[in-house]
Amino acid sequence: MSSLPLFNDASEAVLIQNTIAFVKTELKGAEGGHDWFHIERVYKNSLLIAESEKVDKIVIALGALLHDIADSKFHGGDETVGPKKAREFLKAQNFFLHGERASETIQHVVKIIENISFKGGNKTQKFTSKELDVVQDADRLDALGAIGIARTFNYGGFKGRKLYDPAIAPNLNMTPSEYKASNAPTINHFYEKLLLLKDRMNTKTGRKIAEERHMFMETFLEQFYAEWKGEK
Repeated sequence: MSSLPLFNDASEAVLIQNTIAFVKTELKGAEGGHDWFHIERVYKNSLLIAESEKVDKIVIALGALLHDIADSKFHGGDETVGPKKAREFLKAQNFFLHGERASETIQHVVKIIENISFKGGNKTQKFTSKELDVVQDADRLDALGAIGIARTFNYGGFKGRKLYDPAIAPNLNMTPSEYKASNAPTINHFYEKLLLLKDRMNTKTGRKIAEERHMFMETFLEQFYAEWKGEK
């Protein structure tokens, strides 16, 4: 935990440490792309992006740490589990949320958790805030570049999916329910989500980092297809 950025305010620092401990316990044994280390990367990137934005950093920190506390993919598609767990945890931490701000902070963090995920190309996001923008960018960055590639194939293996099947084309017009139920080969996920993220970043810092990681993924795909065809 000492490697993570901390807050100077004593009560906020305790709250962050309590949240880290809670998340580590809840995600013990989680799938490798959605484990504590994913949370840690999103948390660090959220605070990095926040340096250039006028935002509530405690909301960002809590939103980043709790955003995948119960990802619906691992709870039968139920999108209410994560927000409920986060709300219950934060209510128990009320003392550290400075009284009057507590309810507002908890509600904002829950809204971030409810709206952060990519749910398919045709899903309209209902809630917006600068804090959500920051945490969402940080989460999306972890789906890009070398880490993004590793996470994608790790999850594909976890679900028993094919690496690639030339006969199965990516579907760029899925509804949220179709996206959630898809069992397409892992390579398709690059086109159905990962390569779309660069143009959906919310912040200047997020866009800059995403550009670099996007280019890395394009290079990877070129090499993948060349090897698949026996050209290299």
